[in-house]
Amino acid sequence: MLTLILTCSGLFAQFQAGHLDLGLDTIHYLVNYPEGYGEGTADWPLVLFLHGGGESGNDLELVKKNGLPMHIAAGQKFPFITLTPQNKYTRGFWDLTALGHLLDHFEANNRVDLSRIYLTGLSRGGLGAWMLAMQHPNRFAALLPVCGAVPASYDIWIPEDLPIWIHHGADDGLIHPSESINMIENLREKNMKPKPRLTVYEGIGHNAWEPAYADPKVYEWLLAQRR
Repeated sequence: MLTLILTCSGLFAQFQAGHLDLGLDTIHYLVNYPEGYGEGTADWPLVLFLHGGGESGNDLELVKKNGLPMHIAAGQKFPFITLTPQNKYTRGFWDLTALGHLLDHFEANNRVDLSRIYLTGLSRGGLGAWMLAMQHPNRFAALLPVCGAVPASYDIWIPEDLPIWIHHGADDGLIHPSESINMIENLREKNMKPKPRLTVYEGIGHNAWEPAYADPKVYEWLLAQRR
């Protein structure tokens, strides 16, 4: 007969607590303030933009290549603060913990309307936007993912009152549009209010960010949302 002997003394009787102090990582970013920000004491809406994989690394100029930062770099003006961090991992995903710390720091040191913080991203940044919204369910007034992969199995982590507008190219060969389509179907089964929206661009591949961020209605929709 095999006898199992349990002992309650000695080194291995229980767990011991330990820790490793890693400190806070460094995250670099660009910020664009709207005209009038320097006047008065009013709080302003904030858009957090997460770029795609091709803009990762340690050259901040890369983040101006596509999407919202590209339009700002070209001279277009928007009535909100735009915060554009850079993912330093060229072959890795966004550091969601670092993004949370960045938002905490930025909100504490700038005049941000906490009821109007918007989250958007394209491609790898689209996935990052989904994940960040799941980790911070009460932080964002709206979510605008563009051609991103989607953790559809975790749709239950998306708040039922979060306004969402997804954009994807019908001919996307890198991140298939079914990613966004399946997620929107899952979310619509939750009876979300407002109902999530999906725009699929016919004849567009993985560059859905081109029509999405060039559409004035996108910004009108964002700015209409509040927590």
